Amino acid sequence: MRYQHISVEPLTPTIGAVISGVNLGEKPASAVFSEIKHAWLEHLVLFFYDQSITPEQQLNLGHMLGELHIHPAAPYRDNNPALMAIHTGPDSHRNNGDTWHSDVSADEEPPKASILYLQTSPKVGGDTLWANMYAAYDALSSPIKALLAPLSAKHSANYSGYYGDHLPQRSNPSAEHPVIRTHPETGRKALFVNQGFTRGIVGLSDRESQALLQMLFDHIKHPQFHCRFHWRENTIALWDNRCTQHLAVWDYFPAVRSGTRVTVKGDRPY
Repeated sequence: MRYQHISVEPLTPTIGAVISGVNLGEKPASAVFSEIKHAWLEHLVLFFYDQSITPEQQLNLGHMLGELHIHPAAPYRDNNPALMAIHTGPDSHRNNGDTWHSDVSADEEPPKASILYLQTSPKVGGDTLWANMYAAYDALSSPIKALLAPLSAKHSANYSGYYGDHLPQRSNPSAEHPVIRTHPETGRKALFVNQGFTRGIVGLSDRESQALLQMLFDHIKHPQFHCRFHWRENTIALWDNRCTQHLAVWDYFPAVRSGTRVTVKGDRPY
């Protein structure tokens, strides 16, 4: 596609692009948003530098992609559960995104999109890695693809103690999803198991399940599927949870990394 309203600079040949020429604080015109969405579906995760948006504007941006998703347990801002608080600092005992995962894949209808507005970032460190699950699937051998095609996996989450004294919005989720899912907008197949939430493969023994999952988790870690993004303050990232995983590196303690995430509901994987 030839872009007329935005500039798209790929971060790697496989995944990620930096978008310029758009102010997300102003509701994008339909033609501009159409190009953003096209770039998003092509590059899977987009980055927008030097943005200044209010919570309401971030919520509106999420609504342009669909109904908003509420995290099962995370704390939030402005008394609005749709404004998930992302914060790590000198008083933090853990970084909740430091394992490869797709956001809340344990929900029966996992989120399709996440929009993170990071306002404070460490001067050094604090990068996030994203992995392309289309590419991870495509790189599997034909016999492994045939083995995985009919399989489903159990995803579950236990947020006990993750967010201190914050009371959860709802019970810990659990669901079964296909190991290989089809993206509802592109029609492409993507690997859909992750170390953060996938607990076992339905119908296999524990030994078989863990061996197969461990092979897939190791496969996902290959750098050829990845981009690595170094944040600046006031940067927005928009990623597709249906065909990516990500990992937030916690190498900056006790520096502060802080922002707000808005998440958009998806559909049941098939």
